[in-house]
Amino acid sequence: MDVRAGFIVSLCLMGFTCAVPVKFIDCGSCSGKVVMVDISPCPNQPCQLHKGQSYSVNVTFTSTVESKTSKALVHGIIAGVSIPFPIPKEDGCQSGIQCPIQKQQTYHYQNTLPVKSEYPAIKLVVEWELRDDNKQDLFCIRFPVQIVS
Repeated sequence: MDVRAGFIVSLCLMGFTCAVPVKFIDCGSCSGKVVMVDISPCPNQPCQLHKGQSYSVNVTFTSTVESKTSKALVHGIIAGVSIPFPIPKEDGCQSGIQCPIQKQQTYHYQNTLPVKSEYPAIKLVVEWELRDDNKQDLFCIRFPVQIVS
């Protein structure tokens, strides 16, 4: 085991939440490139999202454009139908990103995905977009989840 892996295992054993990189599909990031996605807690994939809980979503990406603003949009895709999911903060500049966004800089976007109690227990795909000033996707990712009771 290398030193870095040992350090991560040590943190996990001390009780810190360990986020595992999530497998995702890029669905059209045209103004940036996604480096990594993690959801916490999500020890297994697809992530099981429990009703009434919230999950931390972290996306590391590099921008290929400059942008003064950024806006997040989240949808659940169920049987090919896109349904909007409300999130606490749509403004990416209030979600871990220091704006204005600069070209060739790496950013760590952080937000919360609340899972409402009234959501049905179902498997679906979450589509998460962060748009720039020109409404182009700094990133667009899709990842499977399962909502459970």
